[in-house]
Amino acid sequence: MTPAGRGSVVDLASTHAPGSPLGTVAARTLAVLRIGLGFVFLWAFLDKTFGWGYATPAERSWLDGGSPTKGFLSNVEVGPFRDVFHDIAGQAWADWLFMLGLLAIGVALILGIGLRLAAGAAVVMMALMWLAEFPPAKTTASGEPSGSTDPLVDYHVIYALAAVVLASTYAGHTWGLGRQWARLPIVRKNRWLI
Repeated sequence: MTPAGRGSVVDLASTHAPGSPLGTVAARTLAVLRIGLGFVFLWAFLDKTFGWGYATPAERSWLDGGSPTKGFLSNVEVGPFRDVFHDIAGQAWADWLFMLGLLAIGVALILGIGLRLAAGAAVVMMALMWLAEFPPAKTTASGEPSGSTDPLVDYHVIYALAAVVLASTYAGHTWGLGRQWARLPIVRKNRWLI
């Protein structure tokens, strides 16, 4: 290859971040995706906690005694796990796990730290939510149309895949604290914490 500026071939390696196979545009695009996906999780946490009136009315906020899982899980109308989800709807342990998961995933993605853990947690959470909505079902338990538009790939699957892509491409290194996080002694000894 000739150096940039000499001839028609550009040295693409000079545009890549150290330790990253991605160019600048790709790294920045993934950073925007990371922050945006993090905001989806963080927003859900904040709205359910404070009841800002988007998905959660103020009178059903977690701070006002509402259950973040009860409304969604008690209204599950489809799928083989319908009764299981009804049983855990509103349980304190389910509320705490769900809310801590939303908060941790959202903060980790926005800051660009612990992306492997965040991706794993996002995959588990999205898989459970996918099962609760069970897109393969054409009708609800009462025989009404389920409203599913795709029997396999819905937004839960896309969010989970996006989290995995972000973790596997070190997306926290661009516009995040991923590099600093990776240098921490505990993270160096336990690479799964990246």
